[in-house]
Amino acid sequence: MIPNFTVAPISQMLKLPLQQKINQKTKPLGALGRLESLALQIGLIQKTLSPVLNNASIIIFAGDHGIVEEGVSAYPACVTTQMIANFLTGGAAISVFAKQHNLNLWIVDAGVNADLEPHPHLIRAKIAKGTKNFLHVPAMTTAECRQALEKGAEIVLQEYKKGCNCIGFGEMGIGNTSAAALLMHGLTQIPLSQCVGRGTGLNDAQLEHKFNVLQQALEQHSNNDDPLAILTTFGGFEIAMMVGAYLKAAELEMLVMVDGFIACSALLVAYKLQPHVLDYCVFSHVSNEQGHRALLDYFNAEPLLDLQLRLGEGSAIALAYPLLQSAMIFLNEMASFEDAGVSDK
Repeated sequence: MIPNFTVAPISQMLKLPLQQKINQKTKPLGALGRLESLALQIGLIQKTLSPVLNNASIIIFAGDHGIVEEGVSAYPACVTTQMIANFLTGGAAISVFAKQHNLNLWIVDAGVNADLEPHPHLIRAKIAKGTKNFLHVPAMTTAECRQALEKGAEIVLQEYKKGCNCIGFGEMGIGNTSAAALLMHGLTQIPLSQCVGRGTGLNDAQLEHKFNVLQQALEQHSNNDDPLAILTTFGGFEIAMMVGAYLKAAELEMLVMVDGFIACSALLVAYKLQPHVLDYCVFSHVSNEQGHRALLDYFNAEPLLDLQLRLGEGSAIALAYPLLQSAMIFLNEMASFEDAGVSDK
């Protein structure tokens, strides 16, 4: 069923010379902390002692979810469409942050329950007008899941051909924390109670209702540890496209910036299919959504930021991107002890 992705581990060939270059900068060993490990990772990915970030892009995949019919979200499904309009007119958080940091921003209609007007920054890739209600039937068919994977990969390939070597993925879809929680539980076996969070701001009673609905949904479907079967049963079209996007970006040896809980649930599926996908990832932040920290721990990932965000949209990617730029600038432009005539202990 799955398109043929091959993700190789990043080459370690330049590890020693890259580390020597980092260590010879005019600073105590390790004094730039995470910036040093970022510089090393990016250099290894790009197979060069002088890596650069070119034409960095954020792609937001959007889709609606049938499970919203069960009252699992604090917002109605129509907000997905309304927020897409906000993205495209430049009014959303990700819109202003992407503009601030000169990041290309694209919005993908992966499966929105509306007919969207054309826009220069809107990519039409609709699989269907939202997934089905997974409380009763699988969210999508196997053919739809494959189509979404292929479309996500195709969109990344188009960015790569435009010279992009650094890419991040955001999402928009009312109800998608429910899908993400079930993906997380199904693929990690972490108890569902630790995977389900407040999403867009549920109160205690609403959170209990959400958990009960998701528990019932689990009982409706046979247990299966196949990543694509779980994705087909519980995922969203935007999540499935992100899976294909992660796999293609890693296959193309791009640097991949990872956002929050939903983005990590898509990465979890990609990881189960091609474990080396994590080699190419930088985790932008840990969010306030319950489950995200546990998912990061599952990846053994160290996020760059902890700003108590829970917005999605790729917002933390835009906020963390300047740290990647700083890692490149110090590696490429900071003087060495020899260059500066400074004594090295």
